[in-house]
Amino acid sequence: MSVYYKANRTRNVYDPEKAEAFKLSRSKISLFLNCPRCFYLDRRLGIGRPPGFPFNLNSAVDALLKKEFDLHRAKEKAHPLMEKYGIDAVPFQDPRMDEWRDSLRGGIQYLHKETNLLLTGGVDDVWVNPKGELIIVDYKSTSKKEEVNLDADWQIEYKRQMEIYQWLFRKNDFAVSKTGYFVYCNGVTDKEAFDGKLEFDIKIIPYTGDDSWIEGTIFEIKKCLDGEMPEAHPDCDYCNYRQAASKVEK
Repeated sequence: MSVYYKANRTRNVYDPEKAEAFKLSRSKISLFLNCPRCFYLDRRLGIGRPPGFPFNLNSAVDALLKKEFDLHRAKEKAHPLMEKYGIDAVPFQDPRMDEWRDSLRGGIQYLHKETNLLLTGGVDDVWVNPKGELIIVDYKSTSKKEEVNLDADWQIEYKRQMEIYQWLFRKNDFAVSKTGYFVYCNGVTDKEAFDGKLEFDIKIIPYTGDDSWIEGTIFEIKKCLDGEMPEAHPDCDYCNYRQAASKVEK
């Protein structure tokens, strides 16, 4: 499948002269944290990083998990996995669930009035415990021989993602549990034959979120958008590539 890439765009570009709120997704907050320069090029100048290819198998797993948990949501009963891991909760029933899940429609949103930034994120699932606290849930899928966990350095992205969702729901006046869960699906590769079927070991991993970093980051993002282009980040592959290519071209 070919991917059309336009180097310069005019949509979703920040203009400091405009009064309307500027929409900023959860993924763009992560982009800023990873590389302010790439973020500035993307959101201020309309030059985004080259797009990656879609992970269609991961999307299929997500879609099937949502359907499965929705069956138990309709019955107001816990999923067997929740019972297996001793999680005292049920899938949360709310007419906005489909809206919250749809990142293209904005998902769950909050207008940060001090910066006029509209923060958005599309959540995978929401559960609720007997105290009425919402539990943010994220689905992940992979295929590896060792048991899945959250110990790798790069998985800070997963943790930030969870914390942003928790923060967004709190800002929408929901009581939110500090503990969220990752429903982690690990593709099994030690079967004797494929037989047209991919099986998964599924593990639920708890994570205690801390959203105290988010408010300060939003102000840093606003300052970045209103300022000059940041320096290239030394650990950014995209910055390093642009610099190396520029030297050769000159």
